[in-house]
Amino acid sequence: MAAFHLQIVTPDRLVYDGEAEKIIVRTVGGDVCILARHIDYAAPLGTGEARVTDAEGNTRMAACSGGLISVSGGEARVMATTFEWAEEIDLERAEHARDAAEKKLSQNNCEGYECALAEAKLKRALVRIQVKK
Repeated sequence: MAAFHLQIVTPDRLVYDGEAEKIIVRTVGGDVCILARHIDYAAPLGTGEARVTDAEGNTRMAACSGGLISVSGGEARVMATTFEWAEEIDLERAEHARDAAEKKLSQNNCEGYECALAEAKLKRALVRIQVKK
């Protein structure tokens, strides 16, 4: 399969910089798969599972949330708020975050910003747990 240059960055670090056969990420409109020779494209990222297949055919899973994916001139760039490879995820921490978010959402006084924040934390924790398992 043909390869293309892929770069994945977060505010903290360069996550990936190399050749890839494909990347699948969750955008706010649904999952998108980028292959070599993809047309120029840009979309905001949602929260979900990401899969990167490198030029050798090895696939790695990650939890990704927020940011942007763009394809320009045959190169793809993911600028994510968070991007964690499966092996980097602390399952116990993710489960604790899930439990704390569920507890907050179950309280009768959860409303407005606090409730929206708890929902976002719950979604991120669930994705991290899914990717790790």
